[in-house]
Amino acid sequence: MSARFHAILRPAILAAAIVLPALLPASAPAQTNRNFLEPPSNLPRIQGGVSLDRLFEALKVAPDNESAKYVENRIWAMWIATDSDTTTLLMGRVKQAIDAKDLDLGIKLLSAVVDIKPDYVEAWNRRATIYYMKKDFDRSLEDIHEVLKREPRHFGALSGLGMIMQELGDDKRALEAFRRALAVHPHLERIPDLVKQLSEKVEGRDI
Repeated sequence: MSARFHAILRPAILAAAIVLPALLPASAPAQTNRNFLEPPSNLPRIQGGVSLDRLFEALKVAPDNESAKYVENRIWAMWIATDSDTTTLLMGRVKQAIDAKDLDLGIKLLSAVVDIKPDYVEAWNRRATIYYMKKDFDRSLEDIHEVLKREPRHFGALSGLGMIMQELGDDKRALEAFRRALAVHPHLERIPDLVKQLSEKVEGRDI
């Protein structure tokens, strides 16, 4: 395990009284085949004393996919957390609407959330994702802008930006967005392959 990774993460771990003998508990369920633009369905409980800045530092130097996923899930948990009971209730209904494939209802609920709590980043991100699913790229881009204005390190929004640019045929800007995402989260699922493909397409193969 990387000594640098331990050095960055250890103060946060001790502050939160988290025991990490191997960074990822053996009992933790593996998460596969999920939409990499969205948070995983099962997130850990937030531990006090761990800052987002510390987690992002750890994410950059994570030595492998497993330890990166461990940190990533804690970042998602902090993004999703809210101290508003109303927001929590509405976000629960958003999930139900999406599960029922009622995307229009999901958008209405998320619009209510951003009206009530405009600094709640995950509402903007979730609505951007729904607009993307509906192929409404203009509105999705508007919401991604709101996400990145509040949290420039949001690797989900950066990945979404790259996907939209690809859909619109702007491979250069798609490549830029994916590279920004990887600069934040080097172990993102699928993105390294997309960067490789787009690099060859936009910049050509190395001779």
